[in-house]
Amino acid sequence: MSLLEGFVSLESMCATCGLLFFCFTLVFSCFSLLVFISRMKPWCNCDVCKSYLTISWSNKFVNLCDWYTHLMRKSQTGTIHVHVLGNTITSNPDNVEYILKTNFHNYPKGKPFSAILGDLLGQGIFNVDGHSWKFQRKMASLELGSVAIRAHAMELVNEEIHARLLPLMASTARAQRVLDLQDIFTRFSFDNICKFSFGMDPACLVPTLPVSDLAVAFDLATKLSAERAMNASPFIWKAKRLLNMGSEKKLKDAIKVVNDVAKEMIKQRREMGFNKRNDLLSRFMASIDDDVYLRDIVVSFLLAGRDTVASGLTGFFYLLSKSPEVEALIREEVGRVAGPGQEFPSFEQIRQMHYLNAAVHESMRLFPPIQFDSKYASEDDVLPDGTFVRRGSRITYHPYAMARMDNIWGPDCLEFRPERWLRHGVFVPPCPFKYPVFQAGVRVCLGKDLALTEMKSIVAALLPRFHIRVVQPDQEPRFAPGLTATLRGGLPVRVSERKC
Repeated sequence: MSLLEGFVSLESMCATCGLLFFCFTLVFSCFSLLVFISRMKPWCNCDVCKSYLTISWSNKFVNLCDWYTHLMRKSQTGTIHVHVLGNTITSNPDNVEYILKTNFHNYPKGKPFSAILGDLLGQGIFNVDGHSWKFQRKMASLELGSVAIRAHAMELVNEEIHARLLPLMASTARAQRVLDLQDIFTRFSFDNICKFSFGMDPACLVPTLPVSDLAVAFDLATKLSAERAMNASPFIWKAKRLLNMGSEKKLKDAIKVVNDVAKEMIKQRREMGFNKRNDLLSRFMASIDDDVYLRDIVVSFLLAGRDTVASGLTGFFYLLSKSPEVEALIREEVGRVAGPGQEFPSFEQIRQMHYLNAAVHESMRLFPPIQFDSKYASEDDVLPDGTFVRRGSRITYHPYAMARMDNIWGPDCLEFRPERWLRHGVFVPPCPFKYPVFQAGVRVCLGKDLALTEMKSIVAALLPRFHIRVVQPDQEPRFAPGLTATLRGGLPVRVSERKC
């Protein structure tokens, strides 16, 4: 056999192997898809599944979460099944306590959830279970509980309020123009969490309201990551990711921007030294030498500290615009506790504002920043209400729906009424399993106190100085798909300065 014939023979063998590999991959993919479809049971003919698959629920409900709420209100147990999604959804506080506390170890985040957010969050605290989660939680608890860190966080918040937020609101009032308050709060919280996490100021809230490449990329990455969960099958987004096409290509490009910024910040911090700095990145670098792991941790904090605070504030001012009596009571309390001539209430003074605290909790009851949260069952189980949960299936608790249950909050559950949180004028903390806005049990949010203090500081700074009115207060909120509750079209408001 000549050398040429040998090459031809080798080439033929490679082609044959390539064809066989392609055929095997195609058959395996089809088999996997059929297995998934069989598990989904798309032939389910129940009313819930038909309505979900045909999107006929949208004929009566503006938002998917409102349809789920309607179904759970009709359910005797407050629990429903969406068979085509393999999802059990509950608004029952006993179930929530069982999932988040009593039998916590049977309900981890799970691999399906980790896969959906894995490209964005990596091995960050919100996307892992087991040892990695325990390690990060222990470190985060130590850092966020530090007096120095809390003082640093409050300093950053007050600086952003004084230097950027108040001047912007004043200029908007003088110009008598409409302002998207959701966008402003998103910019505020992004500036603040970047300074807190990275020690970097993206300056999103300066008067020109510039476009930040990092903020845009982060927005897109969270949106597209959330949309993965809306696909009929994970095979769809995984195939698109493999082929680097469509939304998965956009997601990859957006995450690259986030990664490049994180990588550069870590590099700079190593060169500058991190021992005497208070941002979270510097604090974590003292214990962690893995740059990828550091990136994952800090990006998780960016997600938690930006979107949830902005969403919570947006819901608060939407409700407040329709409740002038609540607004008046908050102003009275802020003036009384802070006293005359003080520019900003102190941390201790804000702690004494019980009515303000009640109003913020009440607004997040009705409009929780994270409307639902899902876990995956490790083993077959039975919930306290008698619902059977199959191993590997998804179980979701739904704070948005829980707020609208008469049996939990009474017949006035749809009303914005801060007084429900007060006893003799003193704020009474909620049962976390009736109010899992910050999760509950073992995985309760470590940044809860910092987030609440940031929100109350902003409210206490704005209300004495401005009237803020939603342009269309009677329009029903429409939520955009995403990891947090974001309003479609933002929250257009008119701002006017108060004559004190």
